[in-house]
Amino acid sequence: MSHGRRSVTALVTAGVLAVPFLAGCGSDEDEAGKPLAGQDIAPVARDLVADGSSLKWAVDAVPETLNAFQADADTGTNRIAQAVLPSLFRLDAGGRPVPNPDYLESAKVIETEPRQVVLYKLNQQAVWSDGREIGAADFLAQWRALSGRNSAYWTARNAGYDRIEKIERGASDLQVRVTFARPYADWKSLFSPLYPKEVMGTPGAFNDEARRRLKVTAGPFTVDKVDTASKDVVLTRNPRWWGRSAKLSQIVLHAVPRDKRAEALADGSVDVADVDPADAQRIGLAAHGTANPLQGSGRTSVKKLRAWALAHDFGADAARAGESKLHKAIAEYLDEQLALRDVEVRRSLEPAYTQLALNGSEGPLADARVRRAVARALDRGELARLVLTPLGLPAVPVGSHLALSGQAAYADDSGAVGGQDTKEAQALLADAGWVPGGPVKEARKGEKAAGAESGKGDMGDKGDKGDKADGEEKSDGGRDGEYIVGEDGKNGDGKSGGHGDGGDRHLAQEGRNGGVPGAYAPKGTAAAAAPAAPLAKDGKALALRFVLPSGAGSETLNSVAERISAMLERLGIRTTITKVPDESYFKDHIASGDYDLALYSWPSSAFPATDDRPVYAKPVPAADGSVNVEQNYTRVGTDQVDQLFDEAAATLDEGEAVSLIRKADARIWAAAGSIPLYQRPQLVAVRKNLVNVGAFGFQTPVYEDMGFLKKGARISPSPKN
Repeated sequence: MSHGRRSVTALVTAGVLAVPFLAGCGSDEDEAGKPLAGQDIAPVARDLVADGSSLKWAVDAVPETLNAFQADADTGTNRIAQAVLPSLFRLDAGGRPVPNPDYLESAKVIETEPRQVVLYKLNQQAVWSDGREIGAADFLAQWRALSGRNSAYWTARNAGYDRIEKIERGASDLQVRVTFARPYADWKSLFSPLYPKEVMGTPGAFNDEARRRLKVTAGPFTVDKVDTASKDVVLTRNPRWWGRSAKLSQIVLHAVPRDKRAEALADGSVDVADVDPADAQRIGLAAHGTANPLQGSGRTSVKKLRAWALAHDFGADAARAGESKLHKAIAEYLDEQLALRDVEVRRSLEPAYTQLALNGSEGPLADARVRRAVARALDRGELARLVLTPLGLPAVPVGSHLALSGQAAYADDSGAVGGQDTKEAQALLADAGWVPGGPVKEARKGEKAAGAESGKGDMGDKGDKGDKADGEEKSDGGRDGEYIVGEDGKNGDGKSGGHGDGGDRHLAQEGRNGGVPGAYAPKGTAAAAAPAAPLAKDGKALALRFVLPSGAGSETLNSVAERISAMLERLGIRTTITKVPDESYFKDHIASGDYDLALYSWPSSAFPATDDRPVYAKPVPAADGSVNVEQNYTRVGTDQVDQLFDEAAATLDEGEAVSLIRKADARIWAAAGSIPLYQRPQLVAVRKNLVNVGAFGFQTPVYEDMGFLKKGARISPSPKN
């Protein structure tokens, strides 16, 4: 599993700091707190898990590649890598990397002068599936492939590997010495996953052969087959596995669209699936029984049947069907509801957060004062409650761009931009020249959209007066339904940096479609205030284009966007919500900069100094005249933030690294290019007798412990968060 954050893989989507960095000192740990929601996986001891059987697990698609270091790797790629390949470090419940004893006896920095040297001592039993010992040759091949020195390797990332000077065999075949040319705090992010030299040894094997098969593996499972026709990837128990034997004989990853997962759970074609809130609610209703409108005395009118169908999310087309078709659809639905009584939803919070992105490359948002006014107009607590309260999850706004509650680097740095304050927001807008009721000229044909200003392509903050983080320089310019950058491997412009966690996160994305539908305003939500008079400057209205995906699963994003638009309207900022096809949302709008406001998500990383740098790096002109934004799709960055990331990645002092990351986060908040809103809900539907699987939160899944409960055994109730 790759721990990185935003590599270009999807969660990208696909999609560390050293343990010392993450361990933190006392006060740091106090500030980081604990995860807002724990795991919900029905944990039981291994002796209560039945041996054998097959687990069918829904995924979005059959992965395009089995190589997690390629640009189109996705969450499926990373899930497979976790089950079949070595990960020297895995993440614990707090998102901290810990040594994996199945592969490591120890790993530590043994020298810092004149060079940093890390010594890995490998588990004596660790072997590849062909019987060869895991050793220095595999480390060496992976470094050479990912160092960036050989362009024949089509790699998505090389962060960390480019700092290695040499790799040598230690005192024995089970020891590996890695010498760094420059200090690297995030060394624990490397070699997870570790591929065999057969994959990394030549560009041909790396680029092509590993896309569809892995002949040599070293995990509790092996890749048996990848079948695009049946949309399955079949993993089977590894007979050479030296660790605790896998309880399951087989894991089948089966591609199922989000809107078909309730049906698949009901008919038994999958046993576990991430689901959206609407399906989670449906499964909850099934447990209590669903009223049957087709039964009872007398005949139910078509009008009442249609109303019932709409109330149960049949969709307008299905509800308008003729009486016979409507009867058949309702009967099938009720049969599925009966079958879903064997399923339950396990819930936590994903190690990812949804943000409001503000494009600072041109238009009104090129002015930092306008971006900060937008930030101060938002009631982030209200937005978190909108999404999470109906799901029974903690509705706490995210206070950091670079960590989540429970991770050692976490601190609420949102004070750098300030909380919701209408008067302060209005003052910032007035200072930037936007005044209520000003004259508005009609745009002539060919003119820019209302509110647009010159300066496209500038990097930084125009008109940046005051409100900066201490010492910040004035800047120059300017994969969800929810997209989690890095999850689905859709890499926008194809440029990437950082690396991924569990999967990389190349682009987080994603372009992915897994939104969270069904959100609604909790009872007691205050009515919206009356809109203010429109703001204008130089004859142009302050109007922003809010771009959203339009596909299934985008309901929550739409609800959040509408609430944000209402908050901005109270200041006199007009927004136009533009819905675009899911397949073009990320590549053609977010990555290309064709938006003013947008909502998408980023995964959290255990190694923010490495993985988050490309997300917030100051855009720079490329040799071909374009602007290289890496993964900074808001186009807002400063030299100081870049420097703080570089310093954090180079220090081996854990407390100093935490301090530097938090300083960088405060400056990112002050620049107001993106506003973290809420941690994403994690809803996983599973068969009730499935154990050690579900909503994992931060923690890396333990595949060898998953399985079905033995007959007669019982699951202890999960502790409440």
